[in-house]
Amino acid sequence: MSAGRARLAQLPAYAVHRIATIKRRLLAAGRDVIDLGAGDADLPPPEIAVRTLAEAARDPKMSRYAFQTGLPEFRQAAARYLERRFGVAVDPVTELLPLVGSKEGLAHLTFAALDPGDGCLIPEPGYSPYMGGAVLAGATPIVVPLRPENGFLVELEELAPAQLARVGLVFLNYPNNPTTAVAPREYLERTVACCARHGIVLAYDNPYCEITFDGYRAPSIFEIPGAKDVAVEFHSMSKTFCMTGWRIAWAVGHADRIAALQQVKNFVDTGPFLAVQRAAAATLDAGDGIVRPIVDTFRRRRDAAVRALGAIGLAVTPPKATMYLWVPLPDGIPSAPFAERLLEDEFVAVLAGSSFGPAGEGYFRVALTVNEARFAEAATRIARTLAHARQAV
Repeated sequence: MSAGRARLAQLPAYAVHRIATIKRRLLAAGRDVIDLGAGDADLPPPEIAVRTLAEAARDPKMSRYAFQTGLPEFRQAAARYLERRFGVAVDPVTELLPLVGSKEGLAHLTFAALDPGDGCLIPEPGYSPYMGGAVLAGATPIVVPLRPENGFLVELEELAPAQLARVGLVFLNYPNNPTTAVAPREYLERTVACCARHGIVLAYDNPYCEITFDGYRAPSIFEIPGAKDVAVEFHSMSKTFCMTGWRIAWAVGHADRIAALQQVKNFVDTGPFLAVQRAAAATLDAGDGIVRPIVDTFRRRRDAAVRALGAIGLAVTPPKATMYLWVPLPDGIPSAPFAERLLEDEFVAVLAGSSFGPAGEGYFRVALTVNEARFAEAATRIARTLAHARQAV
């Protein structure tokens, strides 16, 4: 087997792609599918984004190559957002880079930060591009299970010294997908300090920082002293602004690391569509007036979903952040067969915990992507599948 095929063989199955394929078949058969799988809300994008995109698309200059320089006004708007929201000042030219969605930036960072064989620490359960980027870059994945007893936190100092010495890059994601965990400041402080001591690059994936509830405010990693020396942070328009298909995000960090990531991207893409960058800039500058109603919708859905699941015997603590619920299954019910039966028999899509890695077993993830009435219907269908699964245990 060639090296390329060997790397492909190491990639895990991509659960969202499989669900989309099944969903397409069910919809073609006329089934009423309730999709709680992908983190892709049914809410419209902001009107300012749509209006600005329509106007920009009529400008022939917006249809030229963006390259990695991109649109200066997007870089500047993203920098203004970081300073306004987190008190973090960055150079929009040298310390910030537009991305075709944060997914590609996260994966491409492995090529910029690691040599073949270097260790890449990957939390499990976790976002698939972390593993995908490591494998495709020829790095050595070091999987660290996230456990409820320690708040689903990755504790670097708990690794064996020889293992920690191999780590060149660590992926962290708080507020966390899929567990919904949040990271206390003291945890971030000791993690940044550990990365500095051991020369580890910290990839801080922060797409849910605005989707927070009950007074909680998620930080930027750059609020932590010394973080700019070790970290690259990723932000996205996808979740907060319901712009998943627009594929627009940015990375921010020390100029040397941003330059390295840009060098990789020079050879694999030519940047996001300029008109989309202009629309994203206008949306970021519009600020809290856009964010608050969207977050309020997710909060109402969270509360309704927690009540509906509790009524069928699935107790979930309301999360402080994200657009997900991480739902524990009753003992003895494996997550993948449960999710498959739920989709095929009841036409409700969720993600099995095991689809995020073996450490996710015992849970399934629900995305708050439908309104309260649809979720109530989904809960009724989930209850029927649970009853069948309990009978089989």
